[in-house]
Amino acid sequence: MVEMEKTKLSADEDEEEEAPPTVLREERHLEPITGANTAAHSWRLKERMKTVSVALVLCLNIPVDPPDIVKIQPCARLEAWIDPLSMAPSKAIDEIGNSLQKAYERWQPRARYKQNLDPTVDDVKKLCMSLRRNAKEERVLFHYNGHGVPKPTANGEIWVFNKSYTQYIPLSIYELQAWMGAPSIYVYDCSNAAIIVKLFEQFADQHEEGMKCIQLGACGAKEVLPMNPDLPADVFSACLTTPINMAVRWYLLQNKGKLLQGLNLDIVDKIPGQLSNRRTMLGELNWIFTAITDTIAWNTLPRDLFQKLFRQDLLVASLFRNFLLAQRIMRSYDCTPVSSPELPQTHQHPMWDAWDLALELCLVQLPTALCSEDLYSHVHSPFFEEQLTAFQVWLNLGHEIRHPPEQLPIVLQVLLSQVHRPRALELLGSFLALGPWAVNLVLSVGIFPYVLRLLQSSARELRPLLVFLWAKILAVDPSCKADLVREKGYKYFLQVLADTSMPAEHRTMAAFVLSVIVWEHPEGQRVALQGSLMPLCLEQVSDPHPPLRQWATICLGHTWHHLPDARWAATRDNAHEKLYNLLSDPVPEVRAAGVFSLGTFISSLASGERTDHARAIDHTIAITLANTVTHDGSPLVRKELVVALQLLILTYESSFVNVARQYFREEMSDLSPQSLASSTDSIMSPSSSISRVFSRHNAKQVTSPGHGLGSSPDMSMLEYGHVSPVGVRRTASTHSIPNLGVSNVFSGVSSLSYSGMYWKLWQTLVTLERDPFPEVGSLARDVVEFVKNKALSGSKEISEQKVESAPGTPINKPLFIAGESPPSTIDVSTPTRSRSRNHLNSHCDEVDNSYMKPLVRTEFVEWSAKTFILPRQKSTEELSSPSSPLHSFTDRCSSTRLLAESEERRNVGTNKLDDQVFVHRNPSPPAVLLFHPTEPLLTVADKSNIMIWDVEQNSRISHWSNSNCGSSCITSLAVLNPGTSATYVASGCDDGSVRVWKDVFQSSHQSTQDQPSLVTAFQATTDINPATRGTGLLLSWEQDSKTLVLGGDSRTVRLWDLQAERRTVELPTGGESKTFVSAIHSHQAGPWIVAGFSDGYLRVLDRRLASNRAVVRQWREHPSWVISTHLLNASQATTKIISGVVSGEVRLWDMRQSNSVQVCAPTQEMTAMATHANAHLFATGYVNQVIGVHHASGSSVNTIKYHDGFMGTRIGPVSCLAFHPRRVLLAAGTTDSYISVYGLSRR
Repeated sequence: MVEMEKTKLSADEDEEEEAPPTVLREERHLEPITGANTAAHSWRLKERMKTVSVALVLCLNIPVDPPDIVKIQPCARLEAWIDPLSMAPSKAIDEIGNSLQKAYERWQPRARYKQNLDPTVDDVKKLCMSLRRNAKEERVLFHYNGHGVPKPTANGEIWVFNKSYTQYIPLSIYELQAWMGAPSIYVYDCSNAAIIVKLFEQFADQHEEGMKCIQLGACGAKEVLPMNPDLPADVFSACLTTPINMAVRWYLLQNKGKLLQGLNLDIVDKIPGQLSNRRTMLGELNWIFTAITDTIAWNTLPRDLFQKLFRQDLLVASLFRNFLLAQRIMRSYDCTPVSSPELPQTHQHPMWDAWDLALELCLVQLPTALCSEDLYSHVHSPFFEEQLTAFQVWLNLGHEIRHPPEQLPIVLQVLLSQVHRPRALELLGSFLALGPWAVNLVLSVGIFPYVLRLLQSSARELRPLLVFLWAKILAVDPSCKADLVREKGYKYFLQVLADTSMPAEHRTMAAFVLSVIVWEHPEGQRVALQGSLMPLCLEQVSDPHPPLRQWATICLGHTWHHLPDARWAATRDNAHEKLYNLLSDPVPEVRAAGVFSLGTFISSLASGERTDHARAIDHTIAITLANTVTHDGSPLVRKELVVALQLLILTYESSFVNVARQYFREEMSDLSPQSLASSTDSIMSPSSSISRVFSRHNAKQVTSPGHGLGSSPDMSMLEYGHVSPVGVRRTASTHSIPNLGVSNVFSGVSSLSYSGMYWKLWQTLVTLERDPFPEVGSLARDVVEFVKNKALSGSKEISEQKVESAPGTPINKPLFIAGESPPSTIDVSTPTRSRSRNHLNSHCDEVDNSYMKPLVRTEFVEWSAKTFILPRQKSTEELSSPSSPLHSFTDRCSSTRLLAESEERRNVGTNKLDDQVFVHRNPSPPAVLLFHPTEPLLTVADKSNIMIWDVEQNSRISHWSNSNCGSSCITSLAVLNPGTSATYVASGCDDGSVRVWKDVFQSSHQSTQDQPSLVTAFQATTDINPATRGTGLLLSWEQDSKTLVLGGDSRTVRLWDLQAERRTVELPTGGESKTFVSAIHSHQAGPWIVAGFSDGYLRVLDRRLASNRAVVRQWREHPSWVISTHLLNASQATTKIISGVVSGEVRLWDMRQSNSVQVCAPTQEMTAMATHANAHLFATGYVNQVIGVHHASGSSVNTIKYHDGFMGTRIGPVSCLAFHPRRVLLAAGTTDSYISVYGLSRR
């Protein structure tokens, strides 16, 4: 015998150096496919108002002072910054009225102003009623200056004059309220103003209209206006109408003796510039003041009140900003301004310190600026830069739980500046990325009109920022699309999508924005169609960036949804054919988007608008979908397939009902009356599935004339049967014709019912009904039940005419049942079919130009949009890093584990492997055993259940049902993503299905435990017949390449890329028709795959070669069924293979040799075999209740016949064996349901 080269058993340093890549850790695996539950807040104003009329009522009676107030000397005299004593009384009051009007006009230049100077009651009545009549439903402002009349009375009366000015005449607030109507705003610049405000509210309670009024009063109920001669007499009005002048004057008064020489009250009116020009000193001060007062209001008022007072009406917003200044100034003179609605006190808000600093920096430059003729010579305030920095600090250190950043209104103001705009947009984008709550805050602060206006900008540097902002906004509040269409903002995103110099990420966002614009928005669809959106999206579907392909495809689906013009335009561009390539895209989300868009393409026409050409296209699309993605690896794609096919079923409802009815009639025709009755009852049961009509073992296999499916999607029309991509023709598997629970019946179905296009699609739906992923099966079941109920509801009265199928139809002709015109749903209402129509509970009474309501739907598009809604998550690499390894269920540290492994390996040559470290009796005989690659965890599977044991702690970690379909059984297991927090267990069944489970490796000591749940499931192969005695599905997992190698009761080996969730390679093994793969193994370190066969052949396949040349080595020395085969030293040139067969023979093969290099002669019939590549051991199990452990050289280490203990019983016949990949541990399962684990003997 040739001695195998022994390699030192280290701690597998190569595998420990770097964490392997993980799979099935995308969002689609970790969360339900549902949209984000983020209903947009009501940030939009319920109604916008405008103050269109202003009444200025001045009761000054110059130069007479009112009798109830004794004024000091000197006393405040200025009214509207006019000294009334510097000119004649009649002229003075006119000048004051004009000055006050000009001050108001700065805030609302388009309002209608009317002055009432020293009026009578009739004058006020006439003025108020006239303004209300002209204002209609808009707001009217009533400004009252009562400095020349007595204070308001306790009964709610203000004072005016008689015609001769000899008497003060009271005017009831109740009467004034009736004349003014609502909505109105009142400004009371008089002493005791709070009395009027309070009584006004009492009067307003008596009628609802009064509640729409706003009031501003200068002081409290027992307060007198300030008389300081340095202040104007109307200091309250000055704060409201000329806030910058008043703020500068007050600052100078508060800081006397602290300022530079020359800074006195005389320079207040000399600040250069204009209020509307932000580049000038005066304009910049006003800009800062606006930002600060907005910020104070935003951070102190409830959101709805802020919206009402600061965003609804331009003049009202200005008055309330200035009212905050009045609160600050007048409280320093023992007056408390009042308002209705009441505002909290803001005079000590910290933002006023920022205002004082900005004002001081301005005043310092004022002497120099006054000497310069250049209005822009001053140094601009750093206020906005500092506030942006504060916002950035909040973003860097803040958290959602904290209060929102107070700088949001300032960021809004900064958007007006071209200098600061890019930084502001960038910070705003970072804030929006925190989640929907941030988007709602930004919208409620009033930023929407600003960013809408910015879409008119041609600055290319702003494109990425604006596209990001709009993607976030539309993701949270899609209603904004109406504004984009109305303002033609959609053109901006068309330009971005067409700009190939833009990064793909930004074009993806543009595609998303456009998809929202056109979704269920006819006007948006129309303008997008005119803007060439579809050709632009078709150009993007081949882009290397997957999200761009996905959203361009979704956008296409939204564009032609229920829009015939878009469908015809797309047909001219062959858009549906261009989407076929996406059905094999490596990214599941892109494939799902392709299926979604092809589905909406089918439903884009109303029934009355379908031509023969349109029907032919519908059929082509449906068959292409059925042949391409029925067995896609991603449930995401298959769910979209069900939704797409149901749209065709609803469109051609009568044809599908006829196919289903004919099927039931022919299936039942051969039954006895007794079995027919029982079967009919079963079928008609509401809870039954249409799948119960099939007999799994005896159903007809579906074959089709013609050749295999070519590479072109259009070739799918030539072949309705299942055909492999490489052109190998094969029959439809019996697993896809599910068992109905009635065995050996319904086998005489006419083959004519199976060969047509409608039958192919019906079969696809029935296959999907038994999908291993429950959500897919549930959707398909709803559609099948709909058709079944329609078919059976009229089955007693239908005619016996048979539904015939057309032979192979050319792809350029419509496909339909022979002898009929191209069918559509409307056909069921024709006179020839009216009899059966009357007995069908129609889903929708179809009329021309109407669209079907779908039976089922998914939230794939809404779920996809969550990328733009939810906050940024950690990357998959971060989530799957080994920072949280599998040590959560034990306290064993890595170093301890490595020491134990090294100790075991040193003793392999001397100690026996017979120390029973674990034993447990399973509820049923174990079928498959598998150790975790790094931990002492044993996964045990019987026919339909899986459990995981910690063999060192002798505790069960988890237990769950595999949810098998029908009577299928588990035949193989694999551990995915070992050593990470995302360690999964994959199970393969003898019906060809694979299921992957998460949350399976959890500690029983953890405070909370999640139940194992399904990550994904798919039909890995369709040519395994679970009724035949075989090995079922066999799995071999390669972590580094993310590849699942599958073999089993078939003559092909398939490679599935679990990252892409699709089959990438199908390798024919060249075996005889009656042979199949009975053992398989691969190793990620090399390209080899070794497969053993039921006829004793051993073949080596090289995955790098073309499929027809993949078999590079084959041996036929084994006399019988190969039970196990294993690659040794797969990463080295001297790759060896060990294999064992049923007869008990074990052989060792060298890849370089044509014959086996070592043989262990057969002793008795072998039932199980396992190999330990690192320890160079193999174990064999026999029917005579013996386990043999051998060195790879063939020498025996020991045998195991009895359980441990003095009275140890004999072990049962061995059913399965497994070695731990690193530890020297051997697990054995026996037919008497015992599971044992053996370690090295310590003797």
